[in-house]
Amino acid sequence: MPRAHKGSAPRKGGQRRRGGARSSSAQADSGSSEDEAASEARSTASDCPSLLSTVAEDSPGGDAVDEQGQQEDLEEKLKEYVDCLTDKSAKTRQGALENLRLVLASRLLPDFLLERSLTLADALEKCLKKGKGEEQALAAAVLGLLCVQLGPGPKGEELFHGLQPLLVSVLSDSTASPAARLQCASALGLGCYVAAADVQDLLFCLTCLEGIFSQSCGVDGSAAPASLHGLFCAALKAWALLLTICPSTHVSDILDRQLPRLPQLLSSETVNLRIAAGETIALLFELARDLEEDFLYEDMDALCGVLRTLATDSNKYRAKADRRRQRCTFRAVLHSVEGSECEEETVRFGLEVLYVDSWARRRVYAAFKDVLGSGMHHHLQNNELLRDIFDLGPVLVLDAAALKACKLSRFEKHLYNAAAFKARTKARSRVRDKRADVL
Repeated sequence: MPRAHKGSAPRKGGQRRRGGARSSSAQADSGSSEDEAASEARSTASDCPSLLSTVAEDSPGGDAVDEQGQQEDLEEKLKEYVDCLTDKSAKTRQGALENLRLVLASRLLPDFLLERSLTLADALEKCLKKGKGEEQALAAAVLGLLCVQLGPGPKGEELFHGLQPLLVSVLSDSTASPAARLQCASALGLGCYVAAADVQDLLFCLTCLEGIFSQSCGVDGSAAPASLHGLFCAALKAWALLLTICPSTHVSDILDRQLPRLPQLLSSETVNLRIAAGETIALLFELARDLEEDFLYEDMDALCGVLRTLATDSNKYRAKADRRRQRCTFRAVLHSVEGSECEEETVRFGLEVLYVDSWARRRVYAAFKDVLGSGMHHHLQNNELLRDIFDLGPVLVLDAAALKACKLSRFEKHLYNAAAFKARTKARSRVRDKRADVL
């Protein structure tokens, strides 16, 4: 696949700026299965010491000597975790995988990982082959983070191509753990987006992911077990991510095949799957109008009717937070489908600003946010891959004086926090008032 798709914009035809919906809703989780897998992984006992204290104590504003010492200590512990990946105890391996996931999400360690890419690839291959459930899910999550760390270079491509068959195997195995299949779907989409250099690899991954979420697009969508809704949601999001770099020659066939089917997912019992389907529909309309400015959809009235219902849903049997998130998302989806421009969202990190101004850009941002979590801002500042994808330019190098100048004093932080607390209290009071119009 030409690298130009990833360097200049997150999707083909991205030169034209389009309004992007709010990126905050893109941070929604993939379903109850994913939450359970995460909680189980965190509660897993391990013979390895935790890296959480090392990561938390490290501060970007420390002295250069302290930072170097902390970096050396961190790398020593990481070496221990890499060794623990081949331990006979499943709990030890799971603990090592979980700690690797936490560090790779919050730190940028390309040199350290390049030296051990083969060792890590072999260890992850064994975890995916011989591991069960939680171990497979953690191994897939670490693989996705390794692709983000190594980028689209030779090592990243070699890592992804070596483990891609295993990801597909676990993903397609109906007897495998839903949590493991979910993480494999996410890793397959993210790894292909970052490391696949051939269009055939992209099309193969698209077909594989499409086959998974299409199982919930049958005549009776409710027939799918609720335990698989998280998997369908993850596969749909990964599929939409790959659509942002899909060549225009293949987009038309995908539109004809999936645009009439995806609206069936809007009636899903799971709010995350409904939202993922709505955002994907908005993305498909955006891609269609990039190909044909006067694009018309045959069942536009019926689709807009369903979207309008979801955008004003007030059913009391749904959780209040779910209703609010759903209405916010589907208002933006409805405006985009009807041809209106969406509000541009800004993401501030450090001294820089990222503009989320299209559904394609939003899907890419959300995909990296899901895997990096709280480390997203650190990677936006320092990871050349993300800066290339989002057109942020070279990494900014600031001296100590510049960093000190942009820091707030303790008194200024106190005033800021007090003002933010007051504004937050007022906003929550308005929402809690039953007479308030939350729409």
